[in-house]
Amino acid sequence: MDASTDKLMHDLKTVVGDAEELLKATASQGGEQIARIRTRAEESLRIARSRIKEMTQSAEAQAREAAREVDRQVHDNPWTAVGVAAGVGVLLGFLLGRK
Repeated sequence: MDASTDKLMHDLKTVVGDAEELLKATASQGGEQIARIRTRAEESLRIARSRIKEMTQSAEAQAREAAREVDRQVHDNPWTAVGVAAGVGVLLGFLLGRK
């Protein structure tokens, strides 16, 4: 997952946690309006949890597929993979050696 997706997931989890705390804090409150708001909030939390789970599963599936594709490319083109790895190693060595 990229940084923006990670931040979104973190923010969603924070919102869910905060909403759960709010629901617990208002559990003893009565009234029809409070009951309606709690019902809507609980439904929103259920939906948010479901979406977080879907996003996580989707990201995991994409990561697995990317790993499979890299593995396939390395097996199909081993010398190209060795060359790319050597090039990256030289570049990193050069950049780290300058400091």
